[in-house]
Amino acid sequence: MLFERPEGGELAVLVHLDFTSENNSDDVDEFQDLVDSAGAETACLIRGSRKQPSSKFFVGAGKLEEIKQAIQLHEAEMVIFNHALRPSQERNLEAEFQCRVLDRTTLILDIFAQRARTYEGKLQVELAQLQHMSTRLIRGWTHLERQKGGIGMRGPGETQLESDRRLLRDRVKTIQKRLGKVRQQRDQGRKARKRSSVPTISIVGYTNAGKSTLFNALTDSDVYAADQLFATLDPTLRRITLPSAGPVVLADTVGFIKDLPHKLVQAFRATLEETCEADLLLHVVDASDQQRYDNIEQVDAVLKEIDAHEIPCLQVFNKIDCLSNAEPRVERDDQGRPIRVWLTAKEERGFDGLLEALGELLADDVFKGTWVIEHVNAGVRAKLYELDLLQHESFDEQGRYVLDVLGPKSDLLKVLKQSGVDPKGYLPEDEKEDWE
Repeated sequence: MLFERPEGGELAVLVHLDFTSENNSDDVDEFQDLVDSAGAETACLIRGSRKQPSSKFFVGAGKLEEIKQAIQLHEAEMVIFNHALRPSQERNLEAEFQCRVLDRTTLILDIFAQRARTYEGKLQVELAQLQHMSTRLIRGWTHLERQKGGIGMRGPGETQLESDRRLLRDRVKTIQKRLGKVRQQRDQGRKARKRSSVPTISIVGYTNAGKSTLFNALTDSDVYAADQLFATLDPTLRRITLPSAGPVVLADTVGFIKDLPHKLVQAFRATLEETCEADLLLHVVDASDQQRYDNIEQVDAVLKEIDAHEIPCLQVFNKIDCLSNAEPRVERDDQGRPIRVWLTAKEERGFDGLLEALGELLADDVFKGTWVIEHVNAGVRAKLYELDLLQHESFDEQGRYVLDVLGPKSDLLKVLKQSGVDPKGYLPEDEKEDWE
């Protein structure tokens, strides 16, 4: 850290205030999950209600005294608020409590810092932390003399503050430059996938909805998956082959949450661009969560913020094993197109319906058929193998190749043209012009 502050601990007093007449018990449950995910131990939870926050301490005088007593009783070393605090409020509360005070944004940033595993992920978390810290830098220097600016009136505290602000700005610029290079690399990867016409499916959803478990089951991978918030931060891409749609790229992404700090959305924009550039979104929903429809709204809000709300989307209601009498099924709209799939990724039940739905949604750009190729055109077979577009091969009575092909129409047309084979007879005449 660039500035001093009281030594932190792991035993925390939690504070949640209700500012409306609505029942926010589920917000408290999620708050507790966040604290647990951060590795803190809860000493007690203090709840209250107000019409609006106090400008100085956020809480009223009575609640302030109750929190102080709880800190002394449990010998807690930090207080965590389930709200966003202003820098001045944090500074005033720390002076009153003589211990660390964290708000919801700082808590989420801490979880992200623990979860980041890749170079890119660590850069993005550090950027968000520095941007958040920049508004709170002043509170670390209350132990130094700080006077108003002007000739002959500059105190040592202000000089140190200016120095730290400059160091912080320089570090932010450095990180942004490095993330710019990461973004360029991702752009190159996406352009390569577009040239090969391989569709990208991005898995999105509320945190802890089971996205990584579904990703691992579909791709036979070992991406870290746990029953905790923000288990996945770094995007993971895997190439798989769908039975009725051919090769696709599946992307696992960071989970969303209610009141996701805007700084995090901005810092993780390079990661979220995988979602923006996807051909199809798999919106994973925890079907056992009573707030699932509220969570869907929160995810949709973030998708709109990153301009991904118009991408075709298939909802996946996961964890039906936690529901009574729930069976795997596919729901369709009035036109018969799949809009929702019910399954359990943990038990891998309902995957047939999911794969069928994915195939239908991607089928507009996919061709499935059989080609009979002469030996002189064996290059076609080689290119089909190279692009993973060949499902099965055999020979007819004349010894010609009989190839069962499946894949993007534009890729198949490209294979024929590059091999010098006339597409006539291989592609439907009424669709060939559209393919080009």
